[in-house]
Amino acid sequence: MDPKKSRLNLPAGLESSLRLDLPPSHFPAIKNSPSPKKVIYSDRFIPCRSSSRLQTFTLSDKSSPAKEGGNDLYLRLLRAELFGTETLPLSPSGEQGSPASPNKNMFRFKMDHSSPSSPLSSVIAGDDDIIPDSSTPPKPPRKVPKTPHKVLDAPSLQDDFYLNLVDWSSQNVLAVGLGTCVYLWNASSSKVTKLCDLGDRDGVCAVQWTREGSYLAIGTSLGDIQIWDGARCKKIRTMGGHQIRTGVLAWSTSILASGSRDKHIVQHDIRTSNDYISKLFGHRSEVCGLKWSDDDRELASGGNDNQLLVWNQRSSHPVLKFTEHTAAVKAIAWSPHQEGLLASGGGTADRCIRFWNTTKSNMLKCVDTGSQVCNLAWSKNVNELVSTHGYSQNQIMLWKYPSMGKIATLTGHTMRVLYLATSPDGQTIVTGAGDETLRFWNVFASVKSKTPVRDFGAWSMGRSHIR
Repeated sequence: MDPKKSRLNLPAGLESSLRLDLPPSHFPAIKNSPSPKKVIYSDRFIPCRSSSRLQTFTLSDKSSPAKEGGNDLYLRLLRAELFGTETLPLSPSGEQGSPASPNKNMFRFKMDHSSPSSPLSSVIAGDDDIIPDSSTPPKPPRKVPKTPHKVLDAPSLQDDFYLNLVDWSSQNVLAVGLGTCVYLWNASSSKVTKLCDLGDRDGVCAVQWTREGSYLAIGTSLGDIQIWDGARCKKIRTMGGHQIRTGVLAWSTSILASGSRDKHIVQHDIRTSNDYISKLFGHRSEVCGLKWSDDDRELASGGNDNQLLVWNQRSSHPVLKFTEHTAAVKAIAWSPHQEGLLASGGGTADRCIRFWNTTKSNMLKCVDTGSQVCNLAWSKNVNELVSTHGYSQNQIMLWKYPSMGKIATLTGHTMRVLYLATSPDGQTIVTGAGDETLRFWNVFASVKSKTPVRDFGAWSMGRSHIR
C-alpha cells in the first residue's frame, strides 16, 4: 500500500506496519445493486418530568403485608424521591399508610384536583360531580383604529388649557372657535359656515350647543355670553354676568351655567329677560370645568384651585367638595350608565383620573395616567371612557370601566390635546390641539353591532380646512 495514497491520517512509522497484503480472491465480487437505505437512529427520548404530571401516580407494592419491614423504609424513600413527600398516601387513621396494595401495577393513577378541569370533565365525572370549566380564554380586546380617519386644519386654534373651543351638536354640526370667529362644520355634508366674528377687541373662549342642537352659546373674552341660532346663523341675545373671560359653558335642559376667570359660576335661563338667575360661589381661582348630570339634578365644577365641587339646584353653595386633586380640574364627566358616578382629571402636577360616588360622597378609584388630563368623555353605548392628555405625551387613551383596563392609546397630535367632543351616534370623537388640527377617531362601539362605524361619504380619509 502506497503511504501517499493512504486515506488514514496516521504517523509515518505506523503506516508501514498496517500494510495489508491480501490476495484478490479474498474479496467477494461487488455487484452493481442499489445500496440499502441508510437508517438513522436518534438518541433515546427522555420525557420532561415537569410536564408529565407524575405526581398523579403513586407506587404500589407487590409484597404482602407479611413481608413488610425493611422494604417499607426503602419504598417510602423511593416514593419520596420520585414524587415528593407530599404525595405519600395516608392510611384511614390519618398516618402515612403501608406501601402494601392489592393492586399489582407498579404505578397507580390518582385524580389531580389541582389542575384546571377539561371541558369534558363534567362528562367523565358524571352528573353528580360536575366541575366548572375555569380555563375559558378571555375575549380578545376590541380593535380600535390607531389613526384618525379625517383631519381638519384649524388655523388659530388656541393652545390654552382653560378654554373650551370645540363642541358637536345632536344635529351633527361641529362648532369650533378660531381666534375671534366661530365656524360650523356639517359632518354629514362637510359644508363649512362662518357663524360670527367678534371683532378685534373680543375673542372666543368657549362654545356649547343646547341638547337639542338648535342654539349655540359662545363665551367671550369680555365675559359676555352670546346665544346664536345655528340654522339661521342669527344672534338671539347677549347675556352678562362675568367681569372677565368666560372659559367654560354647560347646558342642562333649560339652564346655561357659565364659569369664568372671576372665580364665579353664573346660571342663566334664556326663557327670562334677566341676564342670569343666580351666582354660585365656592372656587378660589378660575373655573375651567363644568358638567351637568344627565338628570339635571347636579352640576359638577372644577377650577384652577384644584377643587372639584358638586352643586344642586336648591343651593348657592356646594353640597360636595373634593380636594384630592393636586392640579387644576378641567376634565369632568358624568357616567350615563350609573347614577351618581362622576369622573374627574387633574392637570400636570396631578395626572390622575379619579372616580367619585356623589350619592355616598366618597372616592371610588384613582388611576395615574402619567400625563396632564385635559378632557374626559363617557361612551353612551358601552361602559368605556376616553381621556385626552397634554404634557408630556399628548396622547388619547381609551379605558374600560370599572377595571380601568387600557383598550387603546392613540397618538398623532404634536401638542396638548386640549379639546374633545363626541358625535351624536356616540361612536366617533373629535380632538383638537394647539398644533391647529382637528382629528376624527372611531373609538367607541355602537349599541347593536359592537364594532366601530365604517367610513363613508364625508367621513372619507383626507385633510381639509375648516375655514
